[in-house]
Amino acid sequence: MTLEVTNTLTGEREPFEPQDPDSVLLYYCGLTVSDFAHLGHARSWVHVDAMHRWLEHLGYDVRHVENFTDVNEKIVARVGEDELGDSEGEIARHFISETIEDMRSLNLLRAEVYPRVSEHVPEIIDLVETLTEKGYAYESNGSVYFDVTEFEEYGKLSNQKIEEMEAQGEESERSEKRHPADFALWKSGEAHPDDAPAGGQTWDSPWGEGRPGWHIECSAMSTTHLGDTLDVHVGGQDLVFPHHENEIAQSEAATDQQFAKYWLHVRLLETGGEKMSSSLQNYFTVRNAVSEFGPKAVRMFLLSTAYNNRQTYSEATLDEAVERWERLDRGYDRAVEALDSTDARTKVEDADLRGAVERTREEFADAMNDDFNTREAITALLELVSAVNRHLDEREEFDYRALREAVDSFEELGERVLGFALAGDGEGDVELLDELVELVLDVREQERGAGNYERADDLRDELEALGVEVQDTDSGAEFRVE
Repeated sequence: MTLEVTNTLTGEREPFEPQDPDSVLLYYCGLTVSDFAHLGHARSWVHVDAMHRWLEHLGYDVRHVENFTDVNEKIVARVGEDELGDSEGEIARHFISETIEDMRSLNLLRAEVYPRVSEHVPEIIDLVETLTEKGYAYESNGSVYFDVTEFEEYGKLSNQKIEEMEAQGEESERSEKRHPADFALWKSGEAHPDDAPAGGQTWDSPWGEGRPGWHIECSAMSTTHLGDTLDVHVGGQDLVFPHHENEIAQSEAATDQQFAKYWLHVRLLETGGEKMSSSLQNYFTVRNAVSEFGPKAVRMFLLSTAYNNRQTYSEATLDEAVERWERLDRGYDRAVEALDSTDARTKVEDADLRGAVERTREEFADAMNDDFNTREAITALLELVSAVNRHLDEREEFDYRALREAVDSFEELGERVLGFALAGDGEGDVELLDELVELVLDVREQERGAGNYERADDLRDELEALGVEVQDTDSGAEFRVE
């Protein structure tokens, strides 16, 4: 079975065929860093991580880009609050640092780059200028709007007609727009001071001082790092309209190329019948969940429902995930202990266990190729746990080859594909050390970017005192553990 995915753009299941048969260009709409990440955000992170891992397992070179939105009115609203910082940039850096820590705790593979809006304003301005020159956008009172009536396919992702759409943007923008559904590409700082209140960042542009619109940001960042056409664009279900619809319109209008071949949308995590959301104050932060239940159980919870199926959070469902994780972990540990014991024999054969290993690998692959169905993939691994337990409970001498294949399957499929950090040879401790050093270096780079060079030097000195040699290069900081 080859990989098939459910494409929001077509509404159909399709064979996965990237532009380059050897590589995949994957973009994920990342977090607006105005607060701590919650489990709803982590649901998307972990499923994108599983997609990334399975695509690599299939042999693709995955170029994964995930942005941080660090220019947003929600961030500005927190300026001066709880000593978080006195500017939008300071607030954003604080929560980016916290988000990276949460990502590392969940054992996510690193993206190729994590672009930030504030770093890509020149590319945003260039893109807006292109759209204006091509007649898809117009300037009004110092702001620039995309004219949805000029893009014939507007509405193709969300299956809406322009005449049936609700107005986009703030009330203050309505009088400036030609059509109520037109959306802002650039917001004038003078005409719309509420969009950049005290502490908010603004930039010079051909249209005057202002800030980029929300939707144009992802188009600029994704095409800068992955080119005009992406293979896979992933995001939360709530972004289909208007964010992703607008991304398609502005990107394709500018480049005359298809923006993304496959659109995959993660269903929202619900609690109490509503989506988990910072604005609704009904969320459970990633760090609190990890602290209470452990990172592996949290990951098990999030992967126990397929990305495009409805998932509900409760303490009961997390408790169930703890049990499933402990069952998988115990099964793996028992298999390793038996494999390394004197009771594992070369000439002992158990056809049932050997058959179970083969079925697990087939069923796991079928599940992941079935639109990244992580729920069924986990079920396949737990069935192998049952087979291992039967083998060990019913015999005094064990089938070495079958146990070796079972352990290899747990490590290959459970660890490298689903991302569960199984116990074993101690490599996990080394990986954790590397991740912690990378985290400190990320914070050090943020301090340097903020001009806090003395604090950055202190962090370097503290690392070196712990035996971590840091070398600054043109491509970034590198380290070696002595």
